Amino acid sequence: MKNLKDILYKVSINQVFGSTDIAIKNLVFDSRKVENKDVFFAQKGVSVDGHLYIDKAITLGAIVIICEDFPADKKEGITYVQVKDVNVALAIMASNFYDNPSSKIPLVGVTGTNGKTTIASLLYQLFKKAGYKVGLLSTVKVLVDETEFKATHTTPDSVTINWYLDKMIDAGVDYCFMEVSSHGIHQKRTEGLTFTGGIFTNLSHDHLDYHDTFAEYRNVKKYFFDSLPKSAFALTNIDDKNGNFMLQNTKAKKKTYALKTLADFKVKILEKQLSGTLIAVDGTEVWAKLIGVFNIYNLTAIIATAELLGLEKLEVLTIVSALESVSGRFEYVVSNDGVTAIVDYAHTPDALKNVLETINDIRTGNEKVITVVGCGGDRDQTKRPKMAHIASQLSNQAIFTSDNPRTENPQTILDEMEVGVSPENYKKTLTVLERRQAIKTACKFSEAGDIILIAGKGHEDYQEINGVRAHFDDLEEVKNCFNQLKN
Repeated sequence: MKNLKDILYKVSINQVFGSTDIAIKNLVFDSRKVENKDVFFAQKGVSVDGHLYIDKAITLGAIVIICEDFPADKKEGITYVQVKDVNVALAIMASNFYDNPSSKIPLVGVTGTNGKTTIASLLYQLFKKAGYKVGLLSTVKVLVDETEFKATHTTPDSVTINWYLDKMIDAGVDYCFMEVSSHGIHQKRTEGLTFTGGIFTNLSHDHLDYHDTFAEYRNVKKYFFDSLPKSAFALTNIDDKNGNFMLQNTKAKKKTYALKTLADFKVKILEKQLSGTLIAVDGTEVWAKLIGVFNIYNLTAIIATAELLGLEKLEVLTIVSALESVSGRFEYVVSNDGVTAIVDYAHTPDALKNVLETINDIRTGNEKVITVVGCGGDRDQTKRPKMAHIASQLSNQAIFTSDNPRTENPQTILDEMEVGVSPENYKKTLTVLERRQAIKTACKFSEAGDIILIAGKGHEDYQEINGVRAHFDDLEEVKNCFNQLKN
């Protein structure tokens, strides 16, 4: 039990009705999960207003209501706290509830359109190999040193974030690396956290179903850097045109990384192969298992972050050569007859372009590139024709198929994708509605030496159709296809 007065520390309060000197049990923002002596947060969400569930929360046992608007009928014995922004109050109170765990552990946030998962996950790997206990909050999974939890969001809700961080403190974790999404920033889930550093990867077309404009999306990312304390570092990719923009108003120590531009941390690519990349870091050659220019940007950010956190450069470069690719990120398998299948999470136009350019860059002859790609339902519709254009332009054969249609009609999504195909590329495209069949078709089309890219889902082991999730793993599917063709 905690005292309400203590966890209201630093919360901007408009008015209070009732006593704040009371013991409370938990912080809850889902009225269905309220129990006796809980605090209920009436969040105004995108589709649901929590203020409508205040009475239900009280009936279930809530004794404190955090709201932006007082209800007309305030009940005796219940404490109502009116605040300007319930999301901000939740984040600050969650941090206070768990005794501000982010102030007790170096916490580094990674934001940008692409590369967040790879950077956070490889930093976890690097620091583990350097002998530290490490925490990870990522799209793929959450790790409290060796203990794994299933991830549900790129950036969890404020209470969950602080719960994980508290577990990390108990486990003696030395560093934590965290993906920070634009949704998480915009919904104030990271308020109240003390970051030791922030990393900006890049910015391209994504989430315009949520953010009204690209400028709003960019500004939300910038807010994260504006909020960093003086004691933190702000590390940005200045080869990206938005890199310097992120640094404009930050109080943190400004650091930059690049492959092309003069920067504080710079890496040069010497040789590219399907098995890895030879790079030079300040004149020292290092073989990395990561593939693609986009991944070398990620690697540069990792090297820079490790040094900014105090690791010795020689130790960092030694470990870098042992880092393994992240699940669902340019993960590949080769069939007995020499067909290479690559599974990648690329679900934005820029990410798909990066992966296909990488594949074309490491081709050695006349191999065909066959791309299987779809677009998610209930998400940004404007990127669908762009994805189809890129796939058909940069592949010898593009097969459009279902991704996670969610509540949308899969055929409608495919129709919207096909609009983006240029007339000269029509003959290179094919639509196969069912994803399993699309992967089988790609395998049947392939010959020795060809490269199949299966894009969009990466690490996901499910497909969501009409609100129902069924097991589906792209890597499993293509392996099954290879085995069936062998037999």
